[in-house]
This record gives sequence, C-alpha cells and structure tokens, in this order.
Amino acid sequence: MTEYPAATRRALSQGTTEDEMSDETTTDITDDHVDRDSEAYAHWKAAYEASALRDAEFETMSGVEVEPVYGEAPFPGQYPYTRGVYASMYRSKLWTMRMFAGFGTAEDTNARFKDILRNGGTGLSTAFDMPTLMGRDSDHEWSLGEVGKAGVAVDTLADMEDLFADIDLGGVSTSMTINSPANTIMAMYIAVGENNGVERARLGGTIQNDILKEFQAQKEFIYPPRPSMRLITDLMRFTTAEMPRWHPVSISGYHIREAGSTAAQELAFTLANGFAYVEAAVAAGLDVDAFAPRLSFFFNSHTDFFEEIGKFRAARRIWARWMKERYGAQNERSLLCRFHTQTAGVSLTAQQPENNIARVATQALAAVLGGTQSLHTDSFDEALALPTEKSARIALRTQQIVAEETGVAHVADPLGGAPYVEWMTDEMERQAEAIFAHLDEIGDGSILEGVYAGIDNGYFAGEIADSAYRFEREVNAGRRTIVGVNRYKEGGKDEIPILYIDEATEDIQRKRLAEVKQSRDDDAAHRALERLRAEAADSTINLMPAFIDAVKAYVTEGEITDTLEAVFGTYTETAVI
Repeated sequence: MTEYPAATRRALSQGTTEDEMSDETTTDITDDHVDRDSEAYAHWKAAYEASALRDAEFETMSGVEVEPVYGEAPFPGQYPYTRGVYASMYRSKLWTMRMFAGFGTAEDTNARFKDILRNGGTGLSTAFDMPTLMGRDSDHEWSLGEVGKAGVAVDTLADMEDLFADIDLGGVSTSMTINSPANTIMAMYIAVGENNGVERARLGGTIQNDILKEFQAQKEFIYPPRPSMRLITDLMRFTTAEMPRWHPVSISGYHIREAGSTAAQELAFTLANGFAYVEAAVAAGLDVDAFAPRLSFFFNSHTDFFEEIGKFRAARRIWARWMKERYGAQNERSLLCRFHTQTAGVSLTAQQPENNIARVATQALAAVLGGTQSLHTDSFDEALALPTEKSARIALRTQQIVAEETGVAHVADPLGGAPYVEWMTDEMERQAEAIFAHLDEIGDGSILEGVYAGIDNGYFAGEIADSAYRFEREVNAGRRTIVGVNRYKEGGKDEIPILYIDEATEDIQRKRLAEVKQSRDDDAAHRALERLRAEAADSTINLMPAFIDAVKAYVTEGEITDTLEAVFGTYTETAVI
C-alpha cells in the first residue's frame, strides 16, 4: 500500500483521483527538507509531540498541509535556541498580544484595559505618566502640566485599586513599564491582588525594572547605579521566593533603540545589561538557576526587516551560550531568552500618519518571524499623541491579521536555513561579541563592572548619540528614504482624530491625592516610612516587605522616593560631549 504524504491523503479523501493530482501535490516536500534520520530530529519530534497544540488547521489557503518545522538541526527548542525557545512555537500558543495603555486617571485607563480585553487582547501593559516614572507625586512642583499626559497617574494604593478594578489579576498577565520606582509600584500591585483575594503566588506578569538602560538611554533614574541595583536584586530575591509566575526584570533594549542605537548596539547593550543583572544577583547570594528562568527581555522591532529577524535569532543564541558557558547555568530554562517586542515608536511619522499602519504591520511580522513571546503594536497616531481607542484597536487587529490570516504561525522559524537570514544572525552576533569584549576589558573581567564603567565614562550615551546623529544625517541627505518625510511628500495636513487629555485631569488627581492623605492613618504611614528608612541603610535587609507595608498604609510614591533619596542620594549624570 502506498504511503502518501498528508496533503495527498487530504486530496484523496476529498475525492480527487491520483491522476488528477499535480506533481507538486504528490511530492512530500518534507522528505527533501528535514533530516528525519538525525538524533536531533528525534529529540525535537519527541518534544513537539509532547506539546499541546492549538485548535487550528496548519495548512495553506490552497489546502496544502505544512509540517511544523523545516530545515536542519538544531531545531526549535534545542540549544542554542537560535530557531526558537520551544519545539512547537506558535503551533502551541500564539504570542501574547499585549497592548500598551495608560492615560489620564486610573479610572480612565481601567476603561481602556477593559476595552482591550473585550477585543481579544490577552495581556495588559501599563504606561505610567512622567511624574509616576520619576517617583514624584502629582502635587510635586515637577509634575505641573505632566499629570496623566503620557501615561496613567499613580500616587497611592488607591490609584492602583482603581486601575485594576473589576479585573481578575489571577487570570490576566500584566506588564508594568516602570524602573526607578519599580519596587513601590510592585508593592502596590501585590497589595491590590491580596486585597481582592488573589495571593501573590498567583500573580503573573512582568515589571520592567531595568535601571541600567535608564542610565544609558532613557534617563529616568533617581538614585545612583549601585543602590539602584540593590533595589533590583531585592525584588529578584523576593519574587524568586514568593512569586513563581512573576518576571522581576524585563531587560530592555527597546529604549536603547528608541534613543538612536543601531540594531547591533541594541542587542549588545541589552544582553550586557542582562549579564550584569546575573552577576549582581549571584554576588547577592542567589543561585543562578533560581532566578535566571524568570528574567525576560524586551526588544524593539524596527523597519529593516531581515536585520531585525537576525537580531532576535542572535539574541537567543548568545544568551544561551553565555549563561551555560560563563555563568554555569544548569537549568535549561535559565538558557532561554524569552522576549517581548514592541514595534518601533521612533519610526512613526507625523507626516501622512496612516502610512504608519504599514510600518507597524511589517515590524510586527519581523517580530513574529524572529520568534517573540509577546508583542505590542504601536498605533498609527502615536507620532501625534497618545492613541485613540480606534487607533489602538487597529494596532491590535494588525497583530490578529498576522496571527490568524498569514499562516506564518504554522511553522517554527520558517526562515531558518535561508542563507541571508543565517548570515545576518551571525553578523549580529559578531558585532555584539565585539562590544562584550570591550565591556569585559574595562570591567577587568566583569561585565557588571564594565557596565558601571561604561555609564560613568559616557561610553553608552556616546555610542548611542553617534548612531542617532549618523542616521539623521543620512535621512537629511536623502541616503535613506522615509516615505512621506523626505520622499513622496504631499501638501496639506491629514486630519485625524487626536486623543486630548483634559486639563482638568491634573486637578482631579491632586484632589484625590489630598483626600487619600487626609483619610489615612498618619501614625501608621509615619511608622512605615521610618521602617523603610532604617532598613534602606542596612544593605543586608530585603526592602520589599517594607515597601508593601508602606503602600498598604497609603504612603505616597513621592514620600517613599524622598525617604530613599535621603539614604541613597540622587544621581547626577556626567555630561558627554
């Protein structure tokens, strides 16, 4: 009896005769494109068959059934994971569609969160306003004009309660983009969960908490680097012990890229920061395999399609090799570089803004072909303002089209083995390794010390600034095309709806802050701050319990920041020329 390939069996079952079938239909393409006799394939097949699969048809629009993987070993889910961290990749689970949202008051953002979840979003991603990101209350003099403008305003636990009102924190994955005050915000999230009957062990999600890239690129720092790292290792230790579903650091290249770096610099600086966190945690007494599986990454997906794909593939390979060979990780999960991706906000243009929908779709496709675990797609109007509800929904629909209509999720690493893609992956790795060698040298054999030195001497800031300057010169000279900006320009101005934040938001938020302060137990708040001050002065004490105690007493974010600044000091950046 003839053993026909799957596509042929399907055709025969549908009444097509063998004579009617084309040569293409009767050829089992997998025989020529997968080395089925290798030991690596046998291991991959066992892992794949042990994976739960989505309820989906893995076939083309013409009805051709496709295999879950093509090419040669190592296969997806196999060291060094260049081809993906899981054997089945998106056949088991699509990436998390996590839309970044935050504006106005906590109640305003809560309504947007619920709209995202109603429309198929599978995770929440929280944008905080500038005062919150800088650890200042809404009534601080620095906050004037900024409250609720570029994110949601959170001053106290009362705001966090409103932000997640009527959302089951045990059933949703939440990401929070905040760094210097990350411990304070994390404490508030834990308190909200526990007040709603969701114990901390059930809370799942990620907090960015990547202070190193703040010194290098985004500049939202408060305390000097070394005490800032103490706060991060405290949170890593706390979540390792008590929150198995939580990722305490999302090591972020996104902001490095947005500041103007190249793809290779984004890759290298981000992974170097990851190595620095590993060294800091090990120095604090943590076992590498206890915390490394909870580290996650956050990359930018820019417009140079194949360079981005190569960057993602190289990231997995480098991380796996360094964790195994340099840091001695034994747990396979410690070797996995799992990452969230956001399309490149900096690539969006205010001119002809609807062109941004095409840019975002292309960047989203690169992220998926690069094997991302979650994805945020920017809204087309973000070069002008925060996204409207409609533009945010178009951005989400873009992901859904990539996931549900294109077929790219049927096969793991579908571009693996393509000479250009493999070369680009190697090139990204080569450039990154050169940067690691420099940091290792200036750190006398420590990447952590090399990163500290690079912050102090302006290495990171200078490299990023040089790259940004070069790119802008090339755009201005016409060597690089930005459609609608330096080519294919149109006269006039596109009229699209813009989201405006009501100026009354600031008054509403300040009034609410005053009410919380007036209604709280001042003695309890004072005691909580005194405990925080005393324990901050002792580097052997994990500060997370003191943070949780303080926010539950409705101590404000600004009061906590002031207390820690009195102990840790305030960081002032050295100018780089």
